[in-house]
Amino acid sequence: MKSRLNCYFDPKLADQLTTFALRQGIHRSQLVEAAVMAFLSPDALDRREAAFVRRLDRLSRHMERIERDLTIAIEVQAQFVRFWLSASPPIPPDQQDAAKARGASRYQGFIEILAKRLQRSDSLVREISKEITPEFNGRDNVAAGTSTGASGNTDDHDAVLAGMEDKNAGL
Repeated sequence: MKSRLNCYFDPKLADQLTTFALRQGIHRSQLVEAAVMAFLSPDALDRREAAFVRRLDRLSRHMERIERDLTIAIEVQAQFVRFWLSASPPIPPDQQDAAKARGASRYQGFIEILAKRLQRSDSLVREISKEITPEFNGRDNVAAGTSTGASGNTDDHDAVLAGMEDKNAGL
């Protein structure tokens, strides 16, 4: 025998409950009972925890990729600055105005090229990945903008890159 329990719901929630119960072809009390059982079930807590763990794992992988991409970007910039400082002779004072004008023109061209690459979703990281790991060429998911390995998972590609970063860390 079941116990009777009176509960009060917000009118909007009560309407939603009624609508859902009608669609399912069951009584509202059966629907509420199932919801309470699911909420109180220890399995429900485990399922919620598992969902949180999956989300946290996915966020961790995203953060690792962002960190890797940021490290690459910083290294590229540092290498460029080192090269530029070692290869650029000082400009004599009488040629500085012309050099500034040329620099402004080149910078504007750089900005235009950068804007086009960003609009096409071109990525230096993806370009470098293709050069470093040619076995992944042809397996790129260009439409989704991600590189995938044989299993269709970016983790395979990331694992190869991580291994190469470890091998080349001392260079």
